[in-house]
Amino acid sequence: MADVLSDQLKRMNLQTKTVGEDRIRRAKERNEDVAILSMQIPGEKTRFKCCLGVACLQGNPTSLPLGTKKMEYKTRQWHEKCFCCCVCKVPIGTQSFIPREQEIYCAKCYEEKFATRCIKCNKVITSGGVTYKNEPWHRECFTCTHCQRSLAGERFTSRDDKPYCAECFGELFAKRCTACSKPITGIGGTKFISFEDRHWHNDCFFCASCRTSLVGRGFITDQEDIICPDCAKAKLM
Repeated sequence: MADVLSDQLKRMNLQTKTVGEDRIRRAKERNEDVAILSMQIPGEKTRFKCCLGVACLQGNPTSLPLGTKKMEYKTRQWHEKCFCCCVCKVPIGTQSFIPREQEIYCAKCYEEKFATRCIKCNKVITSGGVTYKNEPWHRECFTCTHCQRSLAGERFTSRDDKPYCAECFGELFAKRCTACSKPITGIGGTKFISFEDRHWHNDCFFCASCRTSLVGRGFITDQEDIICPDCAKAKLM
């Protein structure tokens, strides 16, 4: 009489199948990742040793009385009651479990101890997620520091290691264009011109008189204005 105890856990590739004695034998021969619960039956001669040793809950790690169930996982054996989560000590029973190194964990304790957690809310990230500064975030938790809008898949920049959407960063920290007063963010390759303590978007850098673009050309300052050389000459005539 035999049953398999573990549910399928995709991340650990544990297999769940209904098995008989032949299936148990094949699983052992192939060293498959399944845990098998079986019962000692009259006439059956098998060697048994609970891997808990002196910590065996039955008292005698080598004793398996008739009618007592045993658990086998790969090359190790337990009494059914000894097959417990190493953290909470609750018997696995028919619940899912995850092996790690030489220990057995229930799914809940494994998540508590090893699962990736969001740096913002500290809850487990079960799927997807975003990595920023080598730290994991839920997509819904990775938001602009100022307006709280989600930044997943969006353009953003940072200041003091805090993420900001392009709009908020521009409003809060960016230089302002002398001509249009709008922020110059530099995000996405935005080009701009700086002269002394003034700044312009490329598209806003033009002659105050004839409106000709001065990008890549010489210019002359006329109090608060900038003008092209031709307009400067005309003003002197």
